Amino acid sequence: MIISKTPVRISFVGGGSDLPSFYKKDYGAVLSSTIDKYVYVIIKERFDDSIYVNWSKKEIVDNVDKIEHDLVRETLKKAGIDKGVEITTLADIPSEGSGLGSSSSLTVGLLNAFYIFKGIQVSTERLAKEASEIEINIIGKPIGKQDHYASAFGGVNEIIFYQDESVRITNIKLPNDKLRVLGSNLLLFYTGITRKADYFLKKQNERTESIFNLLVEMRNKVPILKNYLENGENDFVGHIMRETWTIKKSLLSEISNDRIDKMYETALSAGALGGKICGAGGGGFLLLYIPREKQNAVRKALKEYRELPFMLDKYGTRIIFNQMSDYWR
Repeated sequence: MIISKTPVRISFVGGGSDLPSFYKKDYGAVLSSTIDKYVYVIIKERFDDSIYVNWSKKEIVDNVDKIEHDLVRETLKKAGIDKGVEITTLADIPSEGSGLGSSSSLTVGLLNAFYIFKGIQVSTERLAKEASEIEINIIGKPIGKQDHYASAFGGVNEIIFYQDESVRITNIKLPNDKLRVLGSNLLLFYTGITRKADYFLKKQNERTESIFNLLVEMRNKVPILKNYLENGENDFVGHIMRETWTIKKSLLSEISNDRIDKMYETALSAGALGGKICGAGGGGFLLLYIPREKQNAVRKALKEYRELPFMLDKYGTRIIFNQMSDYWR
């Protein structure tokens, strides 16, 4: 039995520039961090040749191609596993529509667990690269690459996407005390709205040419925020998220709505310095930067919304249990 544990992420700035429709014309950049909420993958050998997959459904098949869960199906193929396994996936957050990159975390975690199950050690970069290829090129999701690299590597990172498909990830090495302070000023509230990111990202892809300059403006905030974080000027996280959320809403009318706007303005009035909807928009989680002394006031103002307590996580995907039988080996 192998168990992998892979974090989800929050993105501060630069989202949208990791789409091929943008970085194929100019480089993309995001600044994000993984958090202590995880997707777990369990893979166990079976005595028979069947494949069992346990998610929101239970699948029992005798051929990989018959698996309905597209991420499980394609990651099994990539790892070269075609029979005699049982796979279970679990998550700390809603599996769809959260805006925290859970599907990409799952893809990375599946690959990590499956390769270890096969006795193959692969690099973190390979996990991220293959996970993005599976979701974008094989399954055909209209998404970017930032989530795969964030969840694979972990930590607070600047991630650059180049025209030749190469990716540079630079860890912003914050001491533990500074990381705790930054994390303690960030709160997540669930909007109560689930949505499919594919719709918003497909629309954005189609409109890249007309919104190109806005995406450049948001991307250019990445090195600025990186500099602030390295200097311990955390409050600028709130200010920059506030600026870029205003820009992001203009990319597509459906990115926000009356419910989100009211929620956001309520938080600002109660003391939040800034924030944004995580992911593509339209629902999921609202990320807010709030100084500690203002947080109780914001919580009171947003009492009808469920808070997701979290801290920042320095680590990417990892194997937390590894016990293989001699029979299989």
